[in-house]
Amino acid sequence: MTFLARRFPDADLPWVRLGTGPTPVRELDGFWVKDEAGFGDGGWGGNKVRKLEWIIPELHRRRRGVMFTVGGIGTHWGLAAALYGREHGLRVVLGLVDQPVDDHVREQTRRLDASGADIHRFRSVRSLKRTAPLLLARYADGLRLPHYVPAGGSTAVGSLGYVETALEIAEQVRAGLLPEPATVVTAVGSGGTAAGLTLGLRMAGLRSRVLGIVVNDAFRLDAVTIARLADQTAALLRTRGALVEERIGPRDLVADASWLGETYGALTPEAEEARAWAADQGLELEPVYTAKALAAIRGSALDGPVLYLQTHGPR
Repeated sequence: MTFLARRFPDADLPWVRLGTGPTPVRELDGFWVKDEAGFGDGGWGGNKVRKLEWIIPELHRRRRGVMFTVGGIGTHWGLAAALYGREHGLRVVLGLVDQPVDDHVREQTRRLDASGADIHRFRSVRSLKRTAPLLLARYADGLRLPHYVPAGGSTAVGSLGYVETALEIAEQVRAGLLPEPATVVTAVGSGGTAAGLTLGLRMAGLRSRVLGIVVNDAFRLDAVTIARLADQTAALLRTRGALVEERIGPRDLVADASWLGETYGALTPEAEEARAWAADQGLELEPVYTAKALAAIRGSALDGPVLYLQTHGPR
């Protein structure tokens, strides 16, 4: 049973188990880490699987057999959606946009090609947007169009995965496994993880503040947009029968884009240094998201205790 189901037993919140929690917490050099790498019982893990636990049953609820979603050519989200969607009877169509290519992106591309998804590649977001209506029509089942899920699974439904995780963190704090964090740091590539955390920490009664390290410049990602998604998630919970009183605004979190580098997917020296340091601590990071979030922790004076949410889940 989920923490949300325990809190709201009469709410209509369909969920499917795709991973096993709680994920572990431990103290490193001056901060704590919650390692999501092991979450996910299939071919990929991490934060994308947390979102899919709520998104996949939502498609079944709507009687949609095709999921259409988007990302870069090295997308972790697209890979997780393809693998878990197929396991649960969905056809997954991916619209992928070019990004800077390194060894990590090449390996992800290989995995995506073997995932069973229908893949369409584009040179720019603009060309993807122009073609998307044709793709939706092409993969329609009669009058039933594919269900579109934005990049990263960052919808109100997907964000429930990190409302749930925030409640899990609160339970670990109550159990004495870590101190109540003053700052919770996570990478922000589409906003859903940070939005869900912000709402969930408030619902749990923790005073923790989310610091989102923005790693994507393809669309607007700031405290306003993340808070709006958090508030939409709270509204969704209310419409499904959960008594959620919290309202989220931009002052409830911080979004910092100063660790992005030249553009989405670009390597930075600080992130590469953080990635090498993490490997010595037994953490496998990737250069686009999680290494930049860790670089921010190591390069900033943050209010502590600090909790780093490690969201990468390689297999």
